[in-house]
Amino acid sequence: MFLVRDVQLAAPVFLAPMSGVTDAPARAEADRFGAPAVVTEMVAGVELAREHEEFVRRAAPHNGHGPFIIQLAGRDPAWMRVGAELSESLGADIIDINMGCPAKKVTGGQSGCALMREPELARQLIASTVAGTKRPVTVKMRLGWDDASLNAPEIARIAEGEGAQMITVHGRTRQQFYDGHANWSRIAPVVESVKLPVIANGDIVDATSAATAMRESGACGVMLGRGATGRPWRVAEISAALFGTPYAAPTEEEKLSSMLAQIEASVALYGERLGVRVVRKHIAAFVDAWCEDHMLAPMDEVRGALCRLDSSTALADGLVAALTGKREAA
Repeated sequence: MFLVRDVQLAAPVFLAPMSGVTDAPARAEADRFGAPAVVTEMVAGVELAREHEEFVRRAAPHNGHGPFIIQLAGRDPAWMRVGAELSESLGADIIDINMGCPAKKVTGGQSGCALMREPELARQLIASTVAGTKRPVTVKMRLGWDDASLNAPEIARIAEGEGAQMITVHGRTRQQFYDGHANWSRIAPVVESVKLPVIANGDIVDATSAATAMRESGACGVMLGRGATGRPWRVAEISAALFGTPYAAPTEEEKLSSMLAQIEASVALYGERLGVRVVRKHIAAFVDAWCEDHMLAPMDEVRGALCRLDSSTALADGLVAALTGKREAA
């Protein structure tokens, strides 16, 4: 059992917040397979306060077994406090602050990882978020803006001083985006600088990479993002390998059933037209993962054809036909 202040998790293994990926249907499937914790897409506090439809959907609960974690982004302390208040009212068990997103549209607005260049503003944001909720607040960051400013330990100490309860560090700088390989050993100074639990993130795709990340960083747990796309069971699989939590490897039928359920849930959340468009990226990742896991040749043409369909029924039927046909042929 792992605690984020008073919130219990089966283990410190998280599905990372990913814009356009970890919506409620995707989180629900990871939870279904036993992921200890999943995090929403990044939600702008000001847009949540304005009840902007897109951001309200991003904060939709997945109604699973694990905690409901909403990630907030912004650079205005007042709006972050409002966002925290609203997140708690929506049922959030934990509120995470985004100080790690490298996207230009985020950092260009001086949010996300850009906040690591402004430690005093970072302090104010964390303090305001903590003041706006009774729920535990956590912070996700990178190593720093670039190699010349590896100030994650400083930001972590600020976060601890303002009442944050956990730190997650992606082992790259903002200027690296997702190039090269995450440097897990550079997370170690953060672990050494605070008494809070620290979670390692970046290039964690399986139990082996997760164990290596923990060993090299000294972190107490891991967070995986892209390594779980197309494989919502991967979070639980890693948790079982590292911490002995319950896990049963899904059968082919269970994997396919999960993807079909995600199509249905996506349509229920967004409506038919948008729901099909949103779930396409998950279909593409799922098909690639299916081929890799079952030692099949890549199905690029089939994947492309599926992602051009506009009907959820046709998409579900086509997916079943494509994958079961390939399995029988193999």
